[in-house]
Amino acid sequence: MVNTRQVEQSKRIQQRTGKTFHLATRLLPERVRHATYVLYAFFRVADEVVDTADPAPPEKQREELERLRAEALGRGEPTDPVLAAFSEVRERNDIDDEDVEVFVDAMLADIEKSRYETYDELEAYMDGSAAAVGRMMTAVMDPAERDRALPHATALGEAFQMSNFLRDVREDVVERDRVYLPQETLRRHDVSEAEVKNFEFSERFRAVMEDEIDRTEELYREGVAGIKYLPEDCQFAVLLAAVLYADHHRAIRQVDYDVLSTTPSLSTSRKLWLLARTRLAWVRSHDPETVFRRVSVVPYPATHAAHEPDRHPRQGRGHRFAAWVRNLI
Repeated sequence: MVNTRQVEQSKRIQQRTGKTFHLATRLLPERVRHATYVLYAFFRVADEVVDTADPAPPEKQREELERLRAEALGRGEPTDPVLAAFSEVRERNDIDDEDVEVFVDAMLADIEKSRYETYDELEAYMDGSAAAVGRMMTAVMDPAERDRALPHATALGEAFQMSNFLRDVREDVVERDRVYLPQETLRRHDVSEAEVKNFEFSERFRAVMEDEIDRTEELYREGVAGIKYLPEDCQFAVLLAAVLYADHHRAIRQVDYDVLSTTPSLSTSRKLWLLARTRLAWVRSHDPETVFRRVSVVPYPATHAAHEPDRHPRQGRGHRFAAWVRNLI
């Protein structure tokens, strides 16, 4: 059984490396929250094999990732409390071994591959680095209609990953010599890789960013549409994560899409404001799509408009909301 020490160690890893996701994780029910800490810690341990400031030689990175794969899948005695906990969480929650395999394969791809010709090629990479993560999270939540939830979880995982890629263009070039913007999108707007690597912002680069943000926001709309298939006690936390990650698009637009000069971020006060605003909207309507349309920066075409019931809180809800905020703080 996963013990308190393993959960606390995993929680500290998430607090240190994933502050946005940690805020949403805290709102999950304990049965899911502790497992989520463990999942995230495993993802970070694997990711840091290839994304550390002083990486080992490629062959050593491959050896380490293969060791992590074997221990995560229960094929070897775990040498790390995080790996031991993950293996147990995987078995207990019936996480598909294939999702673990494709996740580790994506980390292996990062050792040598740093450019993606087409979005389809990038999406194949994200199937391991992001979509598989969404599917593992869905397994931990154990929705009654898992088959209906999974395609939306895949889309939401990709949306989160794309928001990170779009925010971190400069950081990825400087720290990892990676360009996750599809080469076909750069060519379509006549932007050379040299311009990206030299941080030369232009109207053409802005058009690249606009195209990819549009694509990513369609993934958010698809992903959020499936939150209703998750257990009721998990829906708000996943919804909040979507609101927070999508808000990076607002930050990108605030700098006029110039992610070559800076890496936009969300302040703690902004995150807490979005938390409060999302919670208040959730008090009014427990429909995830309705709340996401009302609170997030993701636009919806007019044809997506839907009935928004109960726009005004019933008597007493304001007091419950204030108490909920006090308890969270």
